Amino acid sequence: MADLAPQQGPEPRTKITTREALDQVSPVLRSARAARWRRQIFAITWLAYAGFYFARQAFSVAKLGILEDPAVNTVLTERALGVIDAVYLAAYAAGQFLWGMWADRFGPRVVVIGGMIGAVVAACVMGVSSALLVFGGAMVLQGLSQSAGWAPLCKNMGNFFTVKERGRVLGLWSTNYAFGGLAAPPFLGWIAYAVFDSWRVAFLAGAASLAVVLVLFLLFQRDSPKDAGLDEHTDDAPASTEAPAVTGLALYRDTLRDRMVLTLGLAYFLLKPARYAILLWGPVIVSRRLPEIDKVGATLIPVAFGVAGVLAPVLVGWLSDRVFQSRRVPACVIALGVLTGALALFMPLTAAGSAQVMIAVLAVIGLSVYAADAMISCVAAVDFGSAKGAGTAAGLVNGCGSVGAILGGLLPGFLSGEALFTGFAGAALLAGLLMLPHWNRLPRTA
Repeated sequence: MADLAPQQGPEPRTKITTREALDQVSPVLRSARAARWRRQIFAITWLAYAGFYFARQAFSVAKLGILEDPAVNTVLTERALGVIDAVYLAAYAAGQFLWGMWADRFGPRVVVIGGMIGAVVAACVMGVSSALLVFGGAMVLQGLSQSAGWAPLCKNMGNFFTVKERGRVLGLWSTNYAFGGLAAPPFLGWIAYAVFDSWRVAFLAGAASLAVVLVLFLLFQRDSPKDAGLDEHTDDAPASTEAPAVTGLALYRDTLRDRMVLTLGLAYFLLKPARYAILLWGPVIVSRRLPEIDKVGATLIPVAFGVAGVLAPVLVGWLSDRVFQSRRVPACVIALGVLTGALALFMPLTAAGSAQVMIAVLAVIGLSVYAADAMISCVAAVDFGSAKGAGTAAGLVNGCGSVGAILGGLLPGFLSGEALFTGFAGAALLAGLLMLPHWNRLPRTA
């Protein structure tokens, strides 16, 4: 007779407090020792990804000096620099599809350490050579190395934190790449132009900064609660070392069956060009719109984009957990709507040549683009990937985004500002429309 009983729908979702979220974690992970490890993993993985940006952003800063250096600017022209950016981003995209899967199979530690070493070597090579082919080869290595950071580190965090707390925790954690994009350019610009007056120093200073982070990562990072000496794992995110061995093909097959993961990948493909255009060409874009600004000023004004980007993941993570109760799409769609308007108005608003207006517009773009970016690339990607395939899902989504980012590196060297920002606005609008039908979608593990 039990089969004839009325079917019960899902119980209404209620707001989850921080205390309640912790109560859903296994008793071992609620111990004082486990709490210390969770804080340590949060801190070292946050620092690790922020550190990657000091090697990544060196080329953006060096462009200003390269384009004014008569010894190299006849070969390293503006279009050549755009092509080199595209080469870098193509390698970065290829690596994203690979390294997330490797992190699921072999653990984040080995992948991230290899990426850091490669990024340091590539930056050093670019700091001592200006040959076009050497630059191109070094940027291929840099792209492959940089892509070894995000998906493995997302998996690392997913091993220590549950779905119910990931919106806020990973939202706060996702400030790492906004901070890296914020802190690296002015620091490298100051070292390169104010202290040494050489664009080559931007690469060498970036390599040295990441090398310091690499040492700290070696000392303080662990892949999973078990590797940290704890006896249990989070209730819904067991460490990869305890998951049954699966092939890379099987991981991708399982991940590709989830239509939401594919939607995230396509939306991220459309979103990423705008962010990378400002990251890689921000100082040049500012210099074009504000020709009276010197090189140091042109590297400082885009800081507004990064400052807003640091705040955005925290805000959007809180909204997705508390207001939308673990639904990631609503906050993302709202952010994409704001981004569409800001990109469409960029050229008209900055036409007067006001530095204050430029700062304000870049701040709005940064707030909205990083909010959507953090939801798609980190929290939602990890949530909608299975426990054993979180790295693969994050890698797939970020790989699709990185293919789009190629356009962000390439197009500013070829298109006018009007065509560039109108195209970015249209892409952001389409991304929002793709996400809209999934407004009420919840993670499979929620």
